[in-house]
Amino acid sequence: MSISNEQAQAYWRENLRIIMTHLAVWFVVSYGCAILFVEQLNEIPFFGFPLGFWFGQQGSIFVFVILIWTYVVSMNKLDEKYDVHE
Repeated sequence: MSISNEQAQAYWRENLRIIMTHLAVWFVVSYGCAILFVEQLNEIPFFGFPLGFWFGQQGSIFVFVILIWTYVVSMNKLDEKYDVHE
């Protein structure tokens, strides 16, 4: 089923919003928490490790995997909303 040009533009706008939101979260966690704010976060213990170290080594990977999952869920909902799902 094809969609109109207006629907296609609305779909793309929502798609970009989802992508930008996920990229912002990724940036804050991977760059902000693991590099910029590492000294402040290292003051907080987390499972016996400094929190900044944990974000740099494992936390950013966990967040990245969660972002992939939430992106898939968000895109599936968006596809169904615009009736372009498989």
